[in-house]
Amino acid sequence: MSQFQKIDPSFKSGFITIAGAPNAGKSTLLNRLLGQKISITSRKPQTTRNRIIGVVHQPAAQLVFMDTPGVHRARSPLNIKMVDEAFAAIADGDITLALVDVSKPLPDAEELMVQQFENRKHPVVVALNKIDLIEKTKLLGLIDKWSARYPFKAVIPISAKYGTQVERLLVELEDLLPLGPPFFPEETLTDMPERFVAAEMIREKVFRLTGQEIPYSTAITIDTFSEEKKGKLVRIHATIHVERDSQKGMIIGKKGSKLKGIGEEARKDIERMVGARVFLKLFVRVQKNWSKDTRAMRKLGY
Repeated sequence: MSQFQKIDPSFKSGFITIAGAPNAGKSTLLNRLLGQKISITSRKPQTTRNRIIGVVHQPAAQLVFMDTPGVHRARSPLNIKMVDEAFAAIADGDITLALVDVSKPLPDAEELMVQQFENRKHPVVVALNKIDLIEKTKLLGLIDKWSARYPFKAVIPISAKYGTQVERLLVELEDLLPLGPPFFPEETLTDMPERFVAAEMIREKVFRLTGQEIPYSTAITIDTFSEEKKGKLVRIHATIHVERDSQKGMIIGKKGSKLKGIGEEARKDIERMVGARVFLKLFVRVQKNWSKDTRAMRKLGY
C-alpha cells in the first residue's frame, strides 16, 4: 500500500466486466469513460480479441473496467477463444455491465450473454446503448422489456458515442462497488503495456482500411519497440500476419499505398499515446491458416 495515499475506509473499488454482443459499443464506451483511447474500435464486429483493462479514478472509488470480445455463438477456434475470454471475464468481475445495441439487437447473442448471469450472484447493470439511433418513443418499451428479463440492478439508456447518460451510469456502478482500497496508482489508465496497445492500434487501422475478409485473417506482432533521443523518439518495427498470399497483396496495395496508409494512421494514434514522435516500420508476413492453429494463435498472443 506504500504507493497509495491514506485510503478512507469508505473507499470503494472493484472490477466491472463490460459484456455484450459484437458491435454493441463496448470499446467505444470504455474509451468514453476513460477520456482517452486505449481500446480499438471499428464498424466491423468482433474487433476486440482480448480482455482490455481501463481504470476510472473517482474521488471515493476506483472502477476497473474490463472490455471483452463480443459474445456470440462461435464456431472457429479463434472466435471460440474470444467468447471464452468474455465468459471468463464475466465470472471474474465484481459487477457486470451488459451492453445492448438497441439499434441492431442480436437476440441470440443477448440470450447467450444473459445465460451467463443466471448462476452468478454479483450485480448486473444493463446499458441500452446507441439511443441516438432510435426514436425516443421506443425507449420505455425497451426499458420495460429488459427490466422483466432478469433482476438487473438498473437498466439505463445511454449513447457511448455522444456521452449521453454515461455519468449517470458511472454513478450507478460506483454505488454497487464493494468497499476496498484501489488496485492501481492514480496515474494508471490501463495495465496493458504500450507494446500491446500499439499493436492494437495498428490492427484497428487494418480493420478500418481493408475489405470485409482481410481484418479477420490478420494479427499484429511488435518486433521492436525502443525509445531514442531521451524518450523524444519511439522506434517501432511491427509485422502484420495474414493467412494467404493474396491477402498479403491486399494489405500492401498498389505500390505499397495501402500499407503506407495503415502505417500513417496508426502512427498518429501511437504518437498521441506515447507523447513522442514515432518511427513506425510495418512488414507483412504470410502465416498459413494461423487462426485455425492453436499453437500459432498462442504465439501471436491469443
